[in-house]
This record gives sequence, C-alpha cells and structure tokens, in this order.
Amino acid sequence: MRVKQADFKRAISLVEAAKKDLNFTLKLNVSADSASTIVRNVYECFRMLGEALLLSEGKFVTDHREMILKLVVLPVKTPRPLGALENLRLMRHRINYYGYRATVREAKYALSLARCCFEPLWNYVYNFLNGKVR
Repeated sequence: MRVKQADFKRAISLVEAAKKDLNFTLKLNVSADSASTIVRNVYECFRMLGEALLLSEGKFVTDHREMILKLVVLPVKTPRPLGALENLRLMRHRINYYGYRATVREAKYALSLARCCFEPLWNYVYNFLNGKVR
C-alpha cells in the first residue's frame, strides 16, 4: 500500500461508474454463457466502492482483499452479511486466474447479493465522499 494525497475526484468517479456498471449488469440475461461475466461485473462494482474509500484516505492499494475488507467493516445494515463479498471475490479470482466458468446458480447468487447489499453500501460511500457521513 502506498500513501499519497486523497483523490476525492477519482473516488467519486469510481463510485458513479460502479452504479452505472451494476445497473447494466442487472439487466443481463442469466445463462451459462453470461454467468462468468455477471459474477465478474458484480464483484468489480463492489471492489470499486472499496477502492474509492481507500483513495479518499490517500491510499493506493492493488490488493483486492483490502478493498473488500474496507466495505465489510462499514457500519451499514444490509439484509445479508457483508462477509459474503469475500466469497464473491474468491469466485471472481477463480474465473480470472484459473479459467473457472461460473454457473447460472453462481451468477444468480452474485445478482442477489448485488440487489440486497450494493445500494446501502453505495449510499454510504457516496455520502461519505460528499462529506455527509463522518
């Protein structure tokens, strides 16, 4: 991890892009062909939120684990435990680095996690970056 100056402009840009990307991903038809892409996209949207928080602290991190951990410890109430994001991270890791093909069931899992956890996290991060949460 490198520490440098906080980059709120880039952080806000990441948060806005994450929301747009997730909205697109939620519209995709779930199939065996789209499952891996859906899992990757959902994961990436969560990861971007964590990266945005780290950037707001002036931290440049390349380890995705740190980005997800930043989200898991937030004081945000969600219908499902945020620890499930680690499962999503591991699934995406297998897809990207070991050629794993996600199943329809796994894509549906990722989408359900996004539907119940992304919005509360997004609202918290967005408000935090805009000075409404401290």
